[in-house]
Amino acid sequence: MKHEKISIKWKIFFYLLVFTGILLTVLWLVQICYLDKFYKKIKSQEALELTSEVIAVLQSDSQNIEEQIDALAAQNNMIVFVTDTDGNTIYSAEYIPNSRLCEMPQEMIQKLYEAAKSKGGSTKLEFEGDIGKNDFQNPQDVMNPDATGEGNISDAADVAGAGAENAPGAANGAEQETAGMPAENGFMQNHGQERIESVIYVNVVSIDGNERILFVNAQLTPVDATVNTLRAELVWITVIMIVLSLGIALLISRKVSRSLIGLNASAKEMAGGNFDVHFDGTDYREVAELSDTLNMTARELGKSERLRRELIANVSHDLRTPLTMIIAYAEVMRDLPGENSPENVQVVIDEAERLTNLVNDMLDISKLQAGVLEKNVTVYNLTESIQSVFARYNKLKEQDGYKIDFSYDQMVMVEADEYKIFQVIYNLVNNAINYTGDDKQIWVRQIVREDGYVRIEVTDSGEGIAPEALPYVWDRYYKVDKTHKRAVMGTGLGLSIVKNILELHDARYGVESEVGKGSTFWFELKVYQSV
Repeated sequence: MKHEKISIKWKIFFYLLVFTGILLTVLWLVQICYLDKFYKKIKSQEALELTSEVIAVLQSDSQNIEEQIDALAAQNNMIVFVTDTDGNTIYSAEYIPNSRLCEMPQEMIQKLYEAAKSKGGSTKLEFEGDIGKNDFQNPQDVMNPDATGEGNISDAADVAGAGAENAPGAANGAEQETAGMPAENGFMQNHGQERIESVIYVNVVSIDGNERILFVNAQLTPVDATVNTLRAELVWITVIMIVLSLGIALLISRKVSRSLIGLNASAKEMAGGNFDVHFDGTDYREVAELSDTLNMTARELGKSERLRRELIANVSHDLRTPLTMIIAYAEVMRDLPGENSPENVQVVIDEAERLTNLVNDMLDISKLQAGVLEKNVTVYNLTESIQSVFARYNKLKEQDGYKIDFSYDQMVMVEADEYKIFQVIYNLVNNAINYTGDDKQIWVRQIVREDGYVRIEVTDSGEGIAPEALPYVWDRYYKVDKTHKRAVMGTGLGLSIVKNILELHDARYGVESEVGKGSTFWFELKVYQSV
């Protein structure tokens, strides 16, 4: 069944495009929709800072005050205008096109002076378009009422515009008359740009005991040329960003997804049964870790597949051999007179028992691995149980010369499933008989440890096991030499059954071996009582 979901490559491509779209949207909002607000806030703050700097210059002992004021005005593109209380110009620096602040009538200067004095020495006027005399009849300042002292600049200074709300002629005072004053006597600020917004900070500064009036004028509305330039640049930036984002998103999506696509293709090969496939994604740490995991998985699956094939071959051999023997001896006893002897009947019985044991062992190991075989725990004498195991080998010892030595210091009681631990010892001895050396010697030792455990060791004198093969000896039908031979005793499943029974008892177990010096299989159980 094919998945209809979008591939990771196109998802990454889509996410990068969405991210680019969000960036462009924010850029357009900031540069177009909120440009005026940002510009007004910044210019107002700059004008306030410039006012403080000019006041510091005026109150200093510098010999080049005029040059410093001119430099500050030029640097900030503003107007700095200083007069005495009668309206006579002392310093003037104009850097706003079409502004006529320095041509302000003396009567209007006097009105602003009085407004600043009433507010503690400073006031602020915001307006749009031209200013007439009537704009100063009722100045409405949102100032800090507690501001006192000459030259103080209120942090909260925010003037509504000297009658701008009450006098509809505030925007074009040249055409209105208020309080009997003709509009033609008004002052034309920003002539030719009637809708330009501006701010004027008015401060009364005390210099050597004389009061001076400081006017700082800043334009709050970006000029049309600036706005048009920004918009034109933004269009080009948008086009370039879209083209670049398409290319970059496609490049990144391909690069990121390339390793995953390769891993997916290799995984499909492994799913098809090719366990020799190699995963080589190394572009990123997570992909490299995934590749290592999949490579390990492929190796383990390959080993499992090889063991499965060997298991089928070995089980088939072990099943076929006793069946062949049974059939052959049965036919001989049927067809040849006098061959129906007790010896031949015993061969048939032995092979049938071997076949039965093989089937029982396969059932036992299946139940153990499935976790459905429960243990019947009792307290019993482990030493006596081990001794009873050797009774089964009397015939083998008499006929074939096998020698089994059992050494122990004391009797030991343990709490375990007696039958299953009996199976463990029986299978370990069987394994030792099958792989011992030409001397046919097997040693079984019972060692009581100081930590409260009893250790059972079964040692043979065979060829031993190579270190790299030790982890696999507990697998079903695993053979070091890979050459299948019929076991003298057992069914070939003994060590696998031993492993599962010991794990069922939470027992410690292992194998120690050196090539050419035999092997020792051991396990440990907790001592219940020493006798």
